Amino acid sequence: MKFVETGMIVCWALCAAGLAAYAASVARQITYVTLADGRKAERRLPLVVRLLLPLVPNLRRIASGRQFESAREKADAMIVSGGLEGLLTGTEFVSLKILMPVVCGSLWAAFVFLLSGLLPNSFISDNLVLLIGMGALWFYMYPLMWLRGTVKRRHFAIMRALPFVLDLLTLSVEAGMDFMSALQRNCERRNLDPLNEELIRMTREIQVGTPRRTALKNMSARVRQPDLGGVVHALVQADELGVPIGSILRIQSDQLRSRRFDRAEKLAHEAPVKMLGPLMLCIFPAVFVILLAPLLMQASKNIF
Repeated sequence: MKFVETGMIVCWALCAAGLAAYAASVARQITYVTLADGRKAERRLPLVVRLLLPLVPNLRRIASGRQFESAREKADAMIVSGGLEGLLTGTEFVSLKILMPVVCGSLWAAFVFLLSGLLPNSFISDNLVLLIGMGALWFYMYPLMWLRGTVKRRHFAIMRALPFVLDLLTLSVEAGMDFMSALQRNCERRNLDPLNEELIRMTREIQVGTPRRTALKNMSARVRQPDLGGVVHALVQADELGVPIGSILRIQSDQLRSRRFDRAEKLAHEAPVKMLGPLMLCIFPAVFVILLAPLLMQASKNIF
C-alpha cells in the first residue's frame, strides 16, 4: 500500500510539474495582430485564456449552434472593437465561456473540498455548495468582463488621442494639404496607438478603392466609440454637402475638448464622495489608534 501511495504522489507531482512548465511556456509567449499596413502590434491575452485556447476546438460544434448565434454576433463586434481581430472569433469566445467554468470551476471545487477537509467545522465546510457555485459563476462571467474591460480601455485611449489628432489634421488642412494627405502624414509620424491603427486601416481601404464615406462609416461601425462616431458623422455630412473639411475639423476638436473638460470636472466633483469610504475605513481608525494607544497603554500600566 505504501508503494501505491508513493507512486500516486509521484504521478501527481509529475503532473503538477508538467502543468506548471506548460503554463510558464505559455506565459512567455507574445501574441500579435497584423495591422492594415503589415506591421504587427502586440496584444495581451490573459494567461488563463491562452491556456484554454488549445481546448476550444473541441467545443466548436456546440458553440456554433443556433442557440448561441446572438452571443457570437455580440462577441464578434466586441472583439473587433477591442482590437483583437485575428486572435479570437465569436465562436472561440463562446467556447471559452463554456469551457472556463468547467475546467477552472472543477479546479476551484477541488481546492474548496481540500480546504474543507483541512478546516472542518469552518465557514468553508458550512458553505461548500455556495462557494463552489459562486466560483463557477465567476469563471463563467470572467471572459465577458475581460473583453468589456479591453474594449473600455481601447475606447478611452481613442477618446484621449482624438482631439490632438484633429488639431494636427486641422492645421494641415488649413495649411493647404488635402484631407487624405494630411491623414496619411499623421499616421506615418505618430506612434502606434488604437486611434492610429484604425486610421491606418481606413486609409488602406480608401487606397484599394473604397469610397471615403464608406471607409469612414466602416471605421465608426468597427470601433463604436461615441466621440469618434460623432466626428465621422460630421465628416460624412461635410463630404455630402460640400462644406470645407478644415472648419468641420476645428469645430469637432473644440467640441471634444469641451467634453473632455466636462468629464474632468465631473470626476473632480465625484472625488470627495469616492474618498469618503477609504477615509472612514482606514484613516479615521488609524488616527484613533495613534491618539488612543498611549492613553490605553498608560491605563493598563496603572491597572496592573
